[in-house]
Amino acid sequence: MTLDEELTTVARTHPPADAPADGAVGRTMFDLPGSEDLSVTVVLSQERVQVAASQALVRIVSKPDGRRYLGAVSGGPFAEPDSLKADSPVLLAVATRGGEYLPRFHGRLQVTLLGEELPDGTLAPPRLRPLPHSPVFLLDDAETAKLLRAEGDIRLGLAAGHDNVPVAVPSTAKAVLPRHTAILGTTGAGKSTTVAGLVCGAQRAGLAVVLLDVEGEYTCLHEPADDDRLKSLLAARQLRLRGVPAHQMHLYHLVGRDTTNPHHPNRRPFSLQFARLSPYTVMEMCGLNDAQTDRYLFAYELAKGLLRDLGIFPEKDVSKEESDRQERMLLRLDEFERGYPRLRLSFLLDVVAVCKAIVTKSTPKIYNPVLKSPEGQEALRNRLDVKQMPGVASSWGKLNSLLWRLHKLRVFDRHGAGSAFLSYRDLLQPGRVSVIDLSDAGLSELSNIAVADVLRGIQESQETAYRDFEAGKAEAPPRVLLVIEEAHEFLSAERIDKTPHLFSQVGRIAKRGRKRWLSLAFVTQMPQHLPREVLGLCNNFIIHKLTDPQVVNSLRHTVSGIDESLWARLPGLAPGQAIVSFGHMTRPLLVTVDPAPCKLRMMD
Repeated sequence: MTLDEELTTVARTHPPADAPADGAVGRTMFDLPGSEDLSVTVVLSQERVQVAASQALVRIVSKPDGRRYLGAVSGGPFAEPDSLKADSPVLLAVATRGGEYLPRFHGRLQVTLLGEELPDGTLAPPRLRPLPHSPVFLLDDAETAKLLRAEGDIRLGLAAGHDNVPVAVPSTAKAVLPRHTAILGTTGAGKSTTVAGLVCGAQRAGLAVVLLDVEGEYTCLHEPADDDRLKSLLAARQLRLRGVPAHQMHLYHLVGRDTTNPHHPNRRPFSLQFARLSPYTVMEMCGLNDAQTDRYLFAYELAKGLLRDLGIFPEKDVSKEESDRQERMLLRLDEFERGYPRLRLSFLLDVVAVCKAIVTKSTPKIYNPVLKSPEGQEALRNRLDVKQMPGVASSWGKLNSLLWRLHKLRVFDRHGAGSAFLSYRDLLQPGRVSVIDLSDAGLSELSNIAVADVLRGIQESQETAYRDFEAGKAEAPPRVLLVIEEAHEFLSAERIDKTPHLFSQVGRIAKRGRKRWLSLAFVTQMPQHLPREVLGLCNNFIIHKLTDPQVVNSLRHTVSGIDESLWARLPGLAPGQAIVSFGHMTRPLLVTVDPAPCKLRMMD
């Protein structure tokens, strides 16, 4: 061993004896040929090996230049013997044969630099590195919380590596929640607990929360948690066991479909309104080919003309003011976003049946009384241009069967049949939680149509509220949190390839929502099925355990700011642990998520 190597060994294995005197927990080491930028090695005395836990924040005061750096423990603490190699034959023999010999040892940390601390307390990108033998100080919980800036009124959990540093989200910061959130993780990693805690916290903060529940897991949020393990964990963190106030939680399910909590005090069946659906959304959801699309659009235009001729919309026998209002509504109508007012699925089916009958030279069976009436028959004769109508009976027959498939679901336009249309103004009341249970939808197409309808309805209602507010006609609209569970079922990359219009609609909602205080939260156990465009809409991330290396590697290129030490820990996170990154935080953190104070149906 050369003299330089001996001196290096002495420096690494014998921490400064004066460390305790100045309050430092350790000293920085010399750099090695393999050292990396923004990473510094710190050694500690034997008595202080376990003082600085992983992810703890430290301050390095470089000597003699006096520069101050903040860093996070990204590796260790490791324990190394002073005078022997850790894998030396002596230590191996003692460990395997039950000996009691324990040599003197020291600790080693790897610290990732967060920045250089300027005199005014702000952080700047470090231009230099701390010099060797600089003291390292452990930040207490109060200073750590101040530097992390993870405060807020919606608590998520505790920062790992600290005894009492809560991590929360500010509900009133428009630069945080409306920037949209992704909650990712494998099955059993703790996403449901995170979602339930987020919903409960948002409700207490006065947000209007709408949760699209495709598994029926959140239909009991009005009840406190009943799991003994959760009760003890909540008590250990001095958190209350409570559910969402019963009068503030409302449960909705599709008419004719079951809910996982039929005894909920505020349970309401609802019907979908076909007129709210863009014709392009319906065509994509039904998977129409080019020939069927041509016939659908022909029938749709014919139905619109019949509604006008029959005085259904725009209405006849109304005041001129109301008539002008309805005409203006049609002028503003964007059929890429919603359908023609008052158009029912049953009405469109009759129009398709008439077209099919003309091609097949048969007699159509009409169900709508208005079309069976003399006025309806005359309107059909006047409107229907046989020469312009596409032919081919098989295409008309397939279109007819696909629309009948939707109609047989018996969820469209059943207002008054034991159900009602959703009142989005009611949903968007401050402090109200609306869980829409789609667990019994049956067809994925139906669930997706319902999700698309709710998204569009909430956006319309929020934009109307904002226009009224800007015109001085109403108070500021509520802050809204819209949670989409199992988002991969609705927005998978494969599905978006087949339904580009639907995704563009979601994109418009997300972009407009940022300015209208409409916050989206996408929850999925399969982030690999979400296209980059969806994750690109999110600025906030809560990432639970993910084990697929390809998924983790893909997220590394999508989510910025998370250091390599946290990515390395992601596959081994325990249930309830998550990497949390929100716009108001100084850096992403490893967080132990609080147990849900309310009841989850599928909690293990």
